[in-house]
Amino acid sequence: MIFQLLDDELIFPDTALAEPDGLLAIGGDLSEERLFLAYQSGIFPWFSEGDPILWYAPHERCVIFPDKIKISKSMRKTLASDVFNVTENKAFEKVIEHCAKTPRIGQDGTWITHEMQQAYIKLHEKGLAHSVEVWQNNELVGGLYGVKINNVFCGESMFSLVSNASKTALIHLSKMEFELIDCQLPNDHLMSLGAEMISREDYLKVLSVR
Repeated sequence: MIFQLLDDELIFPDTALAEPDGLLAIGGDLSEERLFLAYQSGIFPWFSEGDPILWYAPHERCVIFPDKIKISKSMRKTLASDVFNVTENKAFEKVIEHCAKTPRIGQDGTWITHEMQQAYIKLHEKGLAHSVEVWQNNELVGGLYGVKINNVFCGESMFSLVSNASKTALIHLSKMEFELIDCQLPNDHLMSLGAEMISREDYLKVLSVR
């Protein structure tokens, strides 16, 4: 059953009621309050331009435990070479803009609509959304952004304009004292870096720990 959210009611249904693909609800808005409540509840928005807002709570979650992240020998050499400079929260708007416009294999467009970008920029201004930036010769070449809930970093998207830039951002994130990095849905790139699947119940337990 897919639940219809009302604009004037700030509430989400139990995540256990999500469809097999994780779809839980439709509608509502992208206000700061609703977005933050969603992440606190283990829910995230995911929809395309022109579609209604869709809210997901997967039955299994793709996550990275920072102490289990896999760093290859070649990647260790890259990190040791100081070819990149990494910062935090220095160019949030540029990072989300790049995430939205960088082409991705198998995708015709982006789910990071203008409305989504503005919503997360507002969360960042409130100190709730954060970014990691990777620079090369003073040019932004990679990065990621997401929302911090207690000791969990709920990753939203990453981009890379040069080889290893997004990996550098993720490895930097793993050293920022988060208990868990939420990657939402699995892909080969994340799994190669040590991502694993855990149940929604286990994810919510970690999410609630302050």
